[in-house]
Amino acid sequence: MMASKPDNLFTGELKFNEPMSRHTTWRVGGVAEHYFVPADINDLSRYLQSLGKDENIFWLGLGSNLLVRDGGIKGSVIATANALGGIEMLDNNIIEVGAGVPCAILARFCARNNLINGEFFAGIPGVVGGALRMNAGAFGGETWAHVEEVETINRDGLVKWRGREDYEVSYRSVNGPANEWFTKARFKFETGDGELAAQAIKQLLSKRSATQPTGTANCGSVFKNPEAGFAAKLIEQSGLKNHRIGGAVVSDKHTNFIINDGTATAADIETLIDYVQDQVFKKTGITLLPEVHIVGERKDD
Repeated sequence: MMASKPDNLFTGELKFNEPMSRHTTWRVGGVAEHYFVPADINDLSRYLQSLGKDENIFWLGLGSNLLVRDGGIKGSVIATANALGGIEMLDNNIIEVGAGVPCAILARFCARNNLINGEFFAGIPGVVGGALRMNAGAFGGETWAHVEEVETINRDGLVKWRGREDYEVSYRSVNGPANEWFTKARFKFETGDGELAAQAIKQLLSKRSATQPTGTANCGSVFKNPEAGFAAKLIEQSGLKNHRIGGAVVSDKHTNFIINDGTATAADIETLIDYVQDQVFKKTGITLLPEVHIVGERKDD
């Protein structure tokens, strides 16, 4: 439960029973009990301090890489996109960027400032905070390869900086201090030709458009690539292209994407995820691990 609060304690926006289908790229999901958009880091700190110790907290970026079940989310959803913003150049090729900044903006900022090797961020359909949480990557690049340090906040509202040595980082996985969340990061890149970097970004986005079902309701890649091979190839070899459960469909353009045709429920999508895992294991002996985060309550729970 949320603790009682005096009037005007927060300057951000607090909503109750907010439909998460409005905030996820799959366009499905039940309601969030509390949905908070902080005005800034201090406002966020005050909000966290107001919560009861048993209040569930979930952090939301652009809503990609996320499946919210039809029963919704109990507790508080904290929306960082367009809230925890800000991006600036520091010394020694270091960029400081807020957790709510879209990764594509970081990629273009690097290019404008003649920094290279950040182009891959343009292929990550989320915000910096989400990329930090899962060591997101695209086109051969990975987020934590460039991290110098991160700013975090805990559920008591305490803000602090941590070095990358405080985290265990691997493929699509980051483990660090419990009950802390990323609010800002400092990335280091190499000096180079910004115009070439901008051209590379355009080429990467063009490739993405040609090979992925952009413009549809999807979450990005559903499964992690196994050590030997690609999830999409295994799914296609298992005969699952265009396989449908309800309004959820395996994309025929890239089989590691599941599309909501406009009628899907979260249950349709989750059932299709389970079915794909089961069929790929039966056909290949390989267990595909989800990259997408599945959260919230089932409708019948």
